[in-house]
Amino acid sequence: MALERPAGMMVDSHCHLDFPDFAAELDAVVERARAAGVGRLVTIGTRVRRSAEVRAIAERFEHVYCSVGTHPHNAGEEADVTLDELLGEADHPKVVAIGEAGLDYHYDTAPRDAQAAGFRRHIEAARRTGLPLVIHARDADEDVAAILEDETGKGAFGFVLHCFTAGEALARRAVALGGYVSFSGILTFKSGAPLREIAAALPADRLLVETDAPYLAPNSKRGKRNEPSFVVETAAVLAQARGISPEALADLTTANFFRLFSRAL
Repeated sequence: MALERPAGMMVDSHCHLDFPDFAAELDAVVERARAAGVGRLVTIGTRVRRSAEVRAIAERFEHVYCSVGTHPHNAGEEADVTLDELLGEADHPKVVAIGEAGLDYHYDTAPRDAQAAGFRRHIEAARRTGLPLVIHARDADEDVAAILEDETGKGAFGFVLHCFTAGEALARRAVALGGYVSFSGILTFKSGAPLREIAAALPADRLLVETDAPYLAPNSKRGKRNEPSFVVETAAVLAQARGISPEALADLTTANFFRLFSRAL
C-alpha cells in the first residue's frame, strides 16, 4: 500500500543515515524529519559491499529508501565490483536508485580511470534496472558531461546530479539529456549566489532538494551536523530564488522526486 503524500510534503533525496554521525540517535533524527514534513528520505550507498548496512536502515523505517553504489572516492577499493553484483543488490523493493557514482577530481582519492570505469558500470546498471543514477560530480564537469553524452547515445537512463556545485553549462547539458539537478545546503550559503542563479533558471520539472547529511548544513546551521529535517531551509531558499511559495516548491520538488524515483511511490 502506498504511503500518504500530503500537500506540502518535502523529500530529502540524498542523505547518509548509515554514517557514524547518526548512530547514537538515528530514531530521533528520522522523527525530526517526519515532524518537519519530510515524508521520504533516501539514504545513499557509498560502497556496494556495505549495501546490507544501508538497506537495513531503509527496512527499519517505512518512509526511508536507499540506493546501492560505489562513491568515486571508493572506486579504487571497489574496482572489482561487477555489474552482476550491482544488479543483484538493486533487486530489493527498498532500493530506489543506483549510486552514488561519478567523478571527483577535487580530492582524487581514487585513480581517475577507476572512477570512470565505475561510473560507466553504474550507468549500465541504471539502464538495465530502470532505476535512476545518483551522480557525484566535483571539478570534473567536462568529463562528466562527455561520459553522460556518450552513454546516453547507447540507451537512455534516468539520473540526477546530486549536491550540485558545478557550472551552468553542466546543468544545462544534464537537463538536455533528460537529467535532474539537486541542490543542497550550499545553495543557502552567502557564497551561493551563482548557484541560486542557476537554480532559478533551470526548468521547474528538473529540480530536487537534498541535505547530503551529515555534511553541508544550511546557512543558519553552519558548523553543525546536518540532518534531513534541515532540507526545509534549502527548499525555502530555492523557493525564494524562483519567486514561488515554499508550499509550491515543496509540491514541485516532491512531484519531481516521485517521477524520477518511481519505486518510492
